[in-house]
Amino acid sequence: MVNETSTASPATALLEPGEFNQYMLRTHAEVQVVLRGLYDHVSQITVFFNEGKDMLLTTLAKVGDDHLILDYGPSSEMNRKALDAEKHFCVSTLEKVRVQFILRGFSKVEYEGRTAFRCALPDEVLRLQRREFYRLVTPIMRPLKCTMPIRLADGTVHIHEANVFDISGGGLGVTAPDKGIPFERDMELPSCRVDLPEVGFVVGTLRIRSVFDVVLRSGAHTRRAGCEFVKLPGPMATLIQRYIIKVERERKARESGLG
Repeated sequence: MVNETSTASPATALLEPGEFNQYMLRTHAEVQVVLRGLYDHVSQITVFFNEGKDMLLTTLAKVGDDHLILDYGPSSEMNRKALDAEKHFCVSTLEKVRVQFILRGFSKVEYEGRTAFRCALPDEVLRLQRREFYRLVTPIMRPLKCTMPIRLADGTVHIHEANVFDISGGGLGVTAPDKGIPFERDMELPSCRVDLPEVGFVVGTLRIRSVFDVVLRSGAHTRRAGCEFVKLPGPMATLIQRYIIKVERERKARESGLG
């Protein structure tokens, strides 16, 4: 199998805010708390713009009362494109909690002797608190596959074997099929199967929530998608949590030298 290597973490697939409206923070104080947390933890922020075609990695250099200062990215071309873009979709994590917000109107400034971006504070911040929506980046050495039956216009069924690059109790991040195969937002795909090594398998309906392009380090373009489970049965959700806990324990054991 060929593993794709992106310039961004696979966990950065955008979520649809409408699905998680109850986790949206809108008061100035709440927004400030989350942003200052990202600043204090030097959390990496992935910024998508130009309808997801371009992205850069940055961190917060300052959280002001009414503005933010963000570090320039390593690519001068991406920095230039970011300045020209009108809307910036930002994704990060804070203590394993996903954070997502939209910034607008980047301007170029000098801050503490270096070039940086300045913009207004976001109007709202999405912060997912529920454990089942913690997204696990799948292990490269033991990648997951999702078998997705897709009905074609002529009535036949195309079986798309997608690479799964992140998984949670709420859904999956997957590779999308070639553009000739119908695969659009809000499509529902029944009988999708994900095999979880040494745990079992999950079968359920997936709804496509977003489809976007990713530029790989090789310069090649690929399509990815964020999908949510539709009414996933409790036992299936339990299997996913068991798999996530298992992988996290193995990772921690390796890091501590016990694995």
